[in-house]
Amino acid sequence: MLEHKFTQHSNTLVVEDEGVISGYASLFDHADQGGDLVRPGAFAASLKRLAAAGSAVKMLWQHDPAQPIGIWDDIREDARGLWVKGRLLPGVARAREAQALIAAGAIDGLSIGYRTERASKAADGTRHLQQLDLWEVSLVTFPMLPTARLNLTGKGRDPDTLAMLCTALRQAGAEMHPD
Repeated sequence: MLEHKFTQHSNTLVVEDEGVISGYASLFDHADQGGDLVRPGAFAASLKRLAAAGSAVKMLWQHDPAQPIGIWDDIREDARGLWVKGRLLPGVARAREAQALIAAGAIDGLSIGYRTERASKAADGTRHLQQLDLWEVSLVTFPMLPTARLNLTGKGRDPDTLAMLCTALRQAGAEMHPD
C-alpha cells in the first residue's frame, strides 16, 4: 500500500534560477502529524535499488501520478534527513504554475510517497519507520511533516530572480497570464 507523508519547514526548500528546487522531503526522528517518525537509513535500500535499476523517484504535484512536474536530479540521505534537488520542467504547464506559486511563497511543502517495508511501534504509540520503499516526492500545499519544506532562502524570493524566471519562461514559449 502506498503511503504519503507531507513535510514542511521554513528555510528548507531552495528555489534557484531555471526552476531548480531543493529541500528536505523528510527529516529523521521528527514525528509527523500522523504519529510516524522516519529513522535514519530508512531510504538507503530503496535508493540503492533504484540506482541499480536505472530508475528514479518521481516528482509529482500533490501526489497525483497523472501530474509529473519535474525531475529529481539528486536524492540522498544525510545526517538530517532525505534531501532532494531537482528541476521543474518549463514545458509542463503545472510545473510553471508550481514555480510561480513557490516564487510567491504560496507553496513550499514537500511530501514523500512510499511503501512501508519495516516499522515498529514505540511505547508512546509513535510508529518508527525503519525501511521504506520510496516511490515519489511531491510538491504539496499541506505537508504531514510540518518541517519538510523547500529551501526558500536567498534567490527564491527576490524580485530580480522572479523577473529572470518570467523572462526565461517566456523565451521557452510559456504563456504568461497576469490573472
